[in-house]
Amino acid sequence: MKELLYLKDDQLKEFIEKISMSYRETFSDAKKVLDKHSIGIAHHKVINLISLYEGITVSELQKKLKITKQSLNRVLKDLIKIEVIDFKKDQVDTRLKHLYLNDKGIKLFEEIFNVQKKRIYKALLNSSSKEVINFNNVLNKIINEKI
Repeated sequence: MKELLYLKDDQLKEFIEKISMSYRETFSDAKKVLDKHSIGIAHHKVINLISLYEGITVSELQKKLKITKQSLNRVLKDLIKIEVIDFKKDQVDTRLKHLYLNDKGIKLFEEIFNVQKKRIYKALLNSSSKEVINFNNVLNKIINEKI
């Protein structure tokens, strides 16, 4: 394990490239589904977060995505147009809007997820439990989450 403490720049560059390629491949798997609905990766990211954080507010979603309000509004308008999300006003503070996937949105999410899940599931099945745990821990550290 000590050899990991002495990673050279070339090794780090290779690791960064593998992260980039794994992201590209995972999202390209879903491209046909996204194209069928005339939406892109930005829309997919929003759909994914709404499915993970049901009832998330628009401002919380904006913070998680680290994008401008204008960019988020463009994506939300597209998702409203294809009728996959619903807004509900907060009961205490009516300025807050909570986002939910409706039935059509849930079906779209599941269609995308099922395509992506195949690649991830196969990779995890072909890994030891220790590799999976360590990989997850490293990913959490890369995105600055606590373990």
